[in-house]
Amino acid sequence: MPRGEEPPPAAGLQVLPPGRLSYGMQLPVTSLSTLYAEPWEVEAGPAELRRIARAADRLGFAYVATCDHVAVPVRLAAAMGTVWYDPVATLAHLAAVTGRVLLLSHVAVAALRHPLALAKQYATVDRLADGRLVLGVGAGHVREEFAALGVDYGRRGAILDETLDALKAALGPAEFPRFSGRRFAFEGLGQAPRPVRTPRPPLWVGGSSPAALRRAALRGDGWLSQGDRRDELPQRVAELRRLREEAGRDGPFAVGAISEALYVGSPAWDTGGRTLTGEPEALAESLRAYRAMGVDQIQVRFRSRDAAELLDQMEAFAESVAPLLSG
Repeated sequence: MPRGEEPPPAAGLQVLPPGRLSYGMQLPVTSLSTLYAEPWEVEAGPAELRRIARAADRLGFAYVATCDHVAVPVRLAAAMGTVWYDPVATLAHLAAVTGRVLLLSHVAVAALRHPLALAKQYATVDRLADGRLVLGVGAGHVREEFAALGVDYGRRGAILDETLDALKAALGPAEFPRFSGRRFAFEGLGQAPRPVRTPRPPLWVGGSSPAALRRAALRGDGWLSQGDRRDELPQRVAELRRLREEAGRDGPFAVGAISEALYVGSPAWDTGGRTLTGEPEALAESLRAYRAMGVDQIQVRFRSRDAAELLDQMEAFAESVAPLLSG
């Protein structure tokens, strides 16, 4: 989305400008996994988070995103960390300090909660954000988390499928939604506030397994990559298209990818061997390859040594790389 563009109207499921490559970002500070968090994030907090979200809002980022874990077991804590901000609370907070950027859960572990509870939480976020919510969901991967909350880990895929169906009803325009499934059923129960966006906020589905791709294609309004390599993406996109064509689904569908870590310019420090660095033209040429694969939006991440450097990188990208992405 170009800098300064107004948000799409609060109607329909098409939230990204068609025909060009949009860019968004996972928010720092909100999760401290050693797989991607920068050292400076450990001491950062809400003030830095608000500054970065405001900058993304101002600089034309399509969305800001935050992920979801209720509790991390000891066996995974060394890699994942235990700092995972709640996405509902975080996105609701950021709704008050931004005005244009979409607010994305990437991803909410939807099978851990009843769909009516999810609908209440995220409809409220959408209302607070004037229709800027995109609800991204995934199956989850932490067995102990499911056990602690009394949810069958082995059935999480089937639970998520039904949860998505139920959410389409619960987040729709009806004040008294109706749904009847194997696990969930509700009618005659009113929920308000209703979401601003109609017919409902978009549902983007994460995951790269065959089951996840099928779920995204048949039940979702978009697909969220969980870090697929470039050489894997064309096959994923082709499978999504095949499944949607066979099912006769032709509505809006946003395909996402997570780019390599980026640094605009020539860093004066070691940013790691898997970081794309260089001048704007070279970075844009590399990132345009995603569009050629059928990707609609890329999630970008910038290497940085402190919040100020991250903000500088965001601005450099928005000013000098983003205008070249559709070139």
